[in-house]
Amino acid sequence: MIIFDFITPEEIADLPDDDPQSAFTQFVKIAQKRLGERSAELQPSDESDWETLREARLGFMNVVIAAAKKYEIEPFASMDVPRVKDFGDGEHRQFRADLDHYLTQLLLDNSSRSKRESILVTAELATTIRTYVFHLRELIEKASDLDEGKRRVLLRRLTEFEAELEKKRLSLIAVSMLAITLVGAPGAIWTSADAANRLLTNILRVVGEAKSADDATRLLPPSAAPMTLTGPRRQEKHSDRSFDDDIPF
Repeated sequence: MIIFDFITPEEIADLPDDDPQSAFTQFVKIAQKRLGERSAELQPSDESDWETLREARLGFMNVVIAAAKKYEIEPFASMDVPRVKDFGDGEHRQFRADLDHYLTQLLLDNSSRSKRESILVTAELATTIRTYVFHLRELIEKASDLDEGKRRVLLRRLTEFEAELEKKRLSLIAVSMLAITLVGAPGAIWTSADAANRLLTNILRVVGEAKSADDATRLLPPSAAPMTLTGPRRQEKHSDRSFDDDIPF
């Protein structure tokens, strides 16, 4: 299997540009799924299928290490892809175990980070924000000095924001995007701009209050240093006799 057997150009284009760890995680998730689908089609007891499976597994290792180099994800960025003749089931299982060890740390760290960058959506909070959004929608729909293109953009942003309120936690990025879109509206010619600004301010206020309460409840600081991710083993001296010895953990 080659790179486009594991991930399509469209999927590559959708990977985050500003978060290497998230991009790497998504890349691995997609590649693992494709490897699993290909593996399910093969019978390891058949010699020809076994060779195809071995090549697929080596291809998976190859593209994951290449992605790690692109996103500077250690310890995988420092790994070398083994030669075909030196790669077998044991090497594949060891690589998958090491990869899962790293991804477990990364996913747990991302979960903590996500909570720091979001607020819990209670029923009361959702109702309050939806009320402000309802009145914002009314103002936008009735504004006579908004061109239709801009009106559609603003209404779409409100719809997207309302969808975020259906989730357990509301991302602060979603709140910021709403604020940026509304502030960027042509306020100088928008007859309802003052009322819209008051409604937006109310949304930001209740979100800020909820964030403070959320942080206090969880006894977490508003920000924290990124977690230091480690390999599954302490650094050891290695020889060149086997693939396992080449893993820089």
